[in-house]
Amino acid sequence: MYVAMVRPRWSDMDSFGHVNHARMVTLLEEARIPLVFTDAVKAGLPGFAAGMVVVKLSVHYRAPVVVNSTDLRVEISLRDLKFASITLDYTVYSGSSTEDTIAAVADTVLAPYDVSTGRPRRFTDEEREFLKDRLADD
Repeated sequence: MYVAMVRPRWSDMDSFGHVNHARMVTLLEEARIPLVFTDAVKAGLPGFAAGMVVVKLSVHYRAPVVVNSTDLRVEISLRDLKFASITLDYTVYSGSSTEDTIAAVADTVLAPYDVSTGRPRRFTDEEREFLKDRLADD
């Protein structure tokens, strides 16, 4: 499992005083970016940074998220690894601890994409191992 801490901004709140859906999707993206871009590039795998697209996204809310100068804990795990897509599961806590309320659970299907050809591509064996190593449940 990969753990990221993200901090909602004041501008993420809507008129009802909680983080709205579009901003929650952005926070999920901010949680996964260090993994699929920064960490992968450091591991010698620049392919993710060259192209990765969201195929599907689903968010189920359990409690409102409010902006209170507290980071949200986002746990990301690998549900499914195929040759040309991955499904990531997210658990978003209302604070920085697993003792905090689960505010949302989400999933995304991502596919590697070759920007130069404008077509999807398959994961390399090294990319598949990286994803398994970083995201497999303990």
